[in-house]
Amino acid sequence: MAQAAIVETAPSNRLALAALILGGAAIGGSPIFVRLSEVGPMATAFWRVALALIPIFVFSLIKRNDAGPKPEKLPDYALLILPGAVLAMDLVLWHLSITMTSVANATLLANLAPVFVTVIGFLFFRAVVTRLFVLGLALALAGVVILKGGPSAFGNGDLLGDGVAIVAALFYAGYILAIGRLRSRFDTIRIMLWSTASAAVFVFPLAFAFEDQIWPATAYGWAMVFGLAFVSHAGGQVAITYALAYLPAAFSSLTLLLQPVVAAIFAWVLLNETIGPMQAIGAAVVLAGIMIARRG
Repeated sequence: MAQAAIVETAPSNRLALAALILGGAAIGGSPIFVRLSEVGPMATAFWRVALALIPIFVFSLIKRNDAGPKPEKLPDYALLILPGAVLAMDLVLWHLSITMTSVANATLLANLAPVFVTVIGFLFFRAVVTRLFVLGLALALAGVVILKGGPSAFGNGDLLGDGVAIVAALFYAGYILAIGRLRSRFDTIRIMLWSTASAAVFVFPLAFAFEDQIWPATAYGWAMVFGLAFVSHAGGQVAITYALAYLPAAFSSLTLLLQPVVAAIFAWVLLNETIGPMQAIGAAVVLAGIMIARRG
């Protein structure tokens, strides 16, 4: 029986890993969309989740008869809303950090999320953390540092902005853990619909209160927020949420370190930012770290 179970779940695990990598790649383009957005960081965060509701809602209607268990009690609804509240804080803080400090610092520090996921999972959820996994995590993080220009790159940032990026990473870790727990009870689309809608509700008051301009002024500006919503959120987050049903949260968050690699490629293609030997070495080290962690 045990052997049969392994045979049945193995294809799902491979598909989940592919979805996780695809999701990480989709989210990897988000810094480019945020930097090119015509509206401020909080308004951009709002449109990111509000517009993402369009494809998620349409797909939920298509999958209505195959949506899995429904929430029945008030605690169920609270659990579905919680990831959205945490994600709202992550998006607002991370988008804000991009405007306060250097892109390198914001990306580097926001990628501390796998460290927080691993520590929280180990301390509070009794997750098993092997030495090989820790080695892979450290190697992948070192690769991100190399990719972003080495330790000297931190000197170009702002201390307050760096702190905001670290807090954003902590909130994203909480989001990953919350989604991972929910995936044992609800299907991907139901979780994404509730968490995305609640994130939009939580972000809107902040955008309305602190942003001078909420509406993009040109078709180009709308294209940026639609791209952020459809590609990075509706595409990337849905793929990651699906993967979390089959893969541990700690490893899933580690694989998301592919984001800066993808961001560097997008910056090269769209913004004509060169990829030098250091960036190539950093990307290779990130991939090596993820492979080692997977074996652990």
